[in-house]
Amino acid sequence: MLKDNFEAVEKRVADACKRAGRERSEVTLIAVSKTKPVEMLREVYDAGARDFGENKVQEICEKYDQLPSDIKWHMIGHLQRNKVKQVIDKAVMIHSVDSYRLAQEISVQAQKKGLTIPILIEVNIAGEESKFGISAEDTIQLVEEIATLPNLSIRGLMTIAPYVENAEENRLYFRQIKQLSVDIKNKNIDNVTMDILSMGMTGDYEVAIEEGATMVRVGTGIFGARNYNTKER
Repeated sequence: MLKDNFEAVEKRVADACKRAGRERSEVTLIAVSKTKPVEMLREVYDAGARDFGENKVQEICEKYDQLPSDIKWHMIGHLQRNKVKQVIDKAVMIHSVDSYRLAQEISVQAQKKGLTIPILIEVNIAGEESKFGISAEDTIQLVEEIATLPNLSIRGLMTIAPYVENAEENRLYFRQIKQLSVDIKNKNIDNVTMDILSMGMTGDYEVAIEEGATMVRVGTGIFGARNYNTKER
């Protein structure tokens, strides 16, 4: 079943790329595996997935050694500063940087390990009170401040669009994030590339791809509904 799910999502990603006149290779499909057991991740890995996204540091740490070493782990959930050192050498990218203090801690821990960590700035594009992320208005200033920190590389932006029944309702937000990334890119800030847009989830990833997403984060579409009965970590 999971293999079928993954292949169905893959096809929809490819179709969305085609509609947008883009190459399939321009979009990374991240299988969001939060709360899912290792056995399910193995099944999706066997179907071809190599990029997995987790919301919690503890889940990355627990799964990291149990699964193949060619998996690329993406930290997509809110990251507390005291957890940075646990994930710094395991995640290929941290998608959820929304404050200077968090970026500073990532920089400190990266220096200790001799690493340069790719990060994305999380933007709360719809201004939802329930969501993390910096406001669109404050994003450029935050990017300029974080860009001066050593051992970090700002690769782009991430957003979690509102939950909607009709994906078309989020098209505007995806366009706004894309435009924001273009505005930042045009400033030619050192250490900032803006070549990654992490946006789009199970309900709206096709629209996100049509509007320029380079990474989409799909959980339910691949793994099925999340199991909220698992012990909260």
